[in-house]
Amino acid sequence: MIELKTPDEIEQMRPAGRFVADTLSALADAADVGVNLLDLDRLAHDRIRAAGAESCYIDYHPSFGAMPFGKVLCTSVNDAVLHGLPRDYRLRDGDLLSVDFAASVNGWVSDSALSVIVGTPRDEDLRLIDVTTRALDAGIAAANTGGKIGDISAAIAEIAHGAGYSINTDFGGHGVGRTMHGEPHVPNDGRAGRGYPLRSGLVIAIEPWFLLTTDKLVTDADGWTLRSADGSRGAHMEHTIAITDDGPIVLTQR
Repeated sequence: MIELKTPDEIEQMRPAGRFVADTLSALADAADVGVNLLDLDRLAHDRIRAAGAESCYIDYHPSFGAMPFGKVLCTSVNDAVLHGLPRDYRLRDGDLLSVDFAASVNGWVSDSALSVIVGTPRDEDLRLIDVTTRALDAGIAAANTGGKIGDISAAIAEIAHGAGYSINTDFGGHGVGRTMHGEPHVPNDGRAGRGYPLRSGLVIAIEPWFLLTTDKLVTDADGWTLRSADGSRGAHMEHTIAITDDGPIVLTQR
């Protein structure tokens, strides 16, 4: 069931959005050559504890997960792009790191992700992150009352296809509220004018993610981490937004 939030409830969601955004910024600052992914997870865990927040990941066990996730952060490196289970790995010069983080504050959830390059960048990685960021911006700009979910999907796809990237629609955006994942699904490709109506009070996460030379995924041996089928790198950007009559509000603005 899709529940529209009142203006007062959207205001109540702002602290969660602020906390998630600030934590992601702190994680991006901490990501450096030699830093262990488990240290990043501990940093996020410490911030959750200090803020009195709750993790949306640690006990998360959907049908596609091999077991409860067990960590508070998704860390996907290089050819991994989604659901990266933090492991004993020290970041290396040139790594492309995608970090996804969701938490609940006062009963309300926000969800956001970003991709950064550790150390020396590759031109193709910079372009991949730029395209993914522009696709997120385009999707947010299309999230207006009177439109449809397909408008968001089509706006994202136009940027990706224009850059020559293919799109996987198995995983995409979703509704956000008291829980991390809800209806409606927000695919990263679709037709404008189709799908669920965009109404004031709808809160969703928009999350484009693209792989450099494929749209096929494989699941890692850890049962969670999703990697490109051909070993090419991926990038992932995400914001939680509220749709209002005055335009979209980015609750996780960094």
